[in-house]
Amino acid sequence: MLYKSLTLTIVIPVFNEQDHLKACLSAIAAQTVAPDEVIVVDNNSSDDSARVAAQFPFVRLVKEKRQGVLFAKNRGFRAASGDIIGRIDADTILPPRWVQQVKELMSDEATAAVTGPVNYYDMPLPDSNYHLDHWMRSSIYNWSPKSPFLFGSNMAIRKSVWRAVSADICHDTYMHEDLDLAIHLYRSGHRITYAGHLIAGASGRRYNDSPLRFYRYISMYRQTYLRHGLHSLAIYTATGVYSLGYILLHPWLKFWYRLYGLFWPLVPLTRSARKNPMNNI
Repeated sequence: MLYKSLTLTIVIPVFNEQDHLKACLSAIAAQTVAPDEVIVVDNNSSDDSARVAAQFPFVRLVKEKRQGVLFAKNRGFRAASGDIIGRIDADTILPPRWVQQVKELMSDEATAAVTGPVNYYDMPLPDSNYHLDHWMRSSIYNWSPKSPFLFGSNMAIRKSVWRAVSADICHDTYMHEDLDLAIHLYRSGHRITYAGHLIAGASGRRYNDSPLRFYRYISMYRQTYLRHGLHSLAIYTATGVYSLGYILLHPWLKFWYRLYGLFWPLVPLTRSARKNPMNNI
């Protein structure tokens, strides 16, 4: 099988993620096909994130002093030795076949990068709530080619392609760095593949944000595309879906977390809001 000849490095940018990192790394340890390398990038954590990472012998810990996920991701990508670089977040929980699926997808040499949907494991209907996420992403992928995207919680890219575009990516903190990378891939003629079966688990703790912080975060989607002169109604599809989810779920989260803790105590649960990854505030 062609995929067996590919090597894969997983890069995880981390800033104060001690409550989620153990579950993330445990899921990597349970992969049916082990990654060839796992790099945790400590982005000035003041908690026990580095100690948690050190508990897993397959993890290589590197540090990045410049604050923000863009710099932490870039540090990990530069350090990666694999043919393929898998990028996830510290609160991502990968299903057992994720590494194998990425290698199989990337065995198609025309694919420069791949991404997929997520299920929100700490939100209602965790086993099926990915359907809405998949509908949104697949619709944009199929019907709006001028709205390229990658999802930082669930993506992979060829290292050779990353090297080719890395000098051109933007460093603006008001944009999403994963979307910015996708736009530069699109403009340089590289193909991004969206795979509906490449599912990863993600935390829905963004919905813990205050309305103002959530609005500022969600506005970064539109700002990223407009910054590059890309205008499409699809831009508002993602923001609309996320905003609807916030309106429906945010008022009930305190009750949901109490119920959640009774039935899924082994899954990470954070009642605090997720920090803006571009500046960690």
